[in-house]
Amino acid sequence: MNDSKILGYQPGNSFIHALNATTKMIFLILVSVACMVTYDTRFLIAICILSLILLKIAGIRWKQVSFIVKFIIVFAIINILAVFIFQPTYGESLYHSRTVLINAGYFTLTAQELFYLLNVSLKYICSIPLVLLFLLTTNPSQFAASLNKIGVSYKVSYAVSLALRYIPNIQESYWSISAAQQARGNELSKKASLGKRIHGTLNIVTPLIFSSLDRIDTISTAMQLRRFGSKKKRTWYVAEKFSLADYLVTSLAFILVLVVILLFKVNSGRFYNPFV
Repeated sequence: MNDSKILGYQPGNSFIHALNATTKMIFLILVSVACMVTYDTRFLIAICILSLILLKIAGIRWKQVSFIVKFIIVFAIINILAVFIFQPTYGESLYHSRTVLINAGYFTLTAQELFYLLNVSLKYICSIPLVLLFLLTTNPSQFAASLNKIGVSYKVSYAVSLALRYIPNIQESYWSISAAQQARGNELSKKASLGKRIHGTLNIVTPLIFSSLDRIDTISTAMQLRRFGSKKKRTWYVAEKFSLADYLVTSLAFILVLVVILLFKVNSGRFYNPFV
């Protein structure tokens, strides 16, 4: 199996890999929430650039994320089109002005609506790289140990660790079943029609669900036999202490949140309005 197709933890020696897992989680949550709340284009562009730079620093290759990125791009385009179709005048009401670019009756495109849709698109570009960074650079065991260290129940921490470990397992099973289907003559590549590919994907999902349920039952039984959860506390083989870099990155996350709060006051709300 080609590891470039598997979206999961990939060991590395970058600065981001060396950060504490809890630090990365705090940064992801705070910055993502800040990006979702604000519509200040300047802030969103800055976070987009920062996110792409972090991807480069982490050494993440396009092959590792191409599948999920293409899927999210399709979803984002559908979402943006739906926003425009159902309320093409929403930008006008937000920015209190109207500059017509294309006159087409109900579907008249204005500069204000286009600017609003640009901000929506930037939100995706801000969040996606951060999520991918977290998934690809975070060791599940270290993350579970870090969560438990800050007060999260070790049962919850262990469940999160298992979920992160299971993501690449599900993908590996999907590609294995897909290869088996194609070996039997069921074409699922780009050469096949869209309908045939959808039908083939459904044929893969069914055995994938049953195999996943079987794995869950096996893991649950093994954990019960080892009396998992019988004690109030547990020790961790893998644990990390906060370093200076962790404190600096966490501080940066809080600073970015403060910047968003400041922009609320500057813009008198969530929206940056360049049309005034």
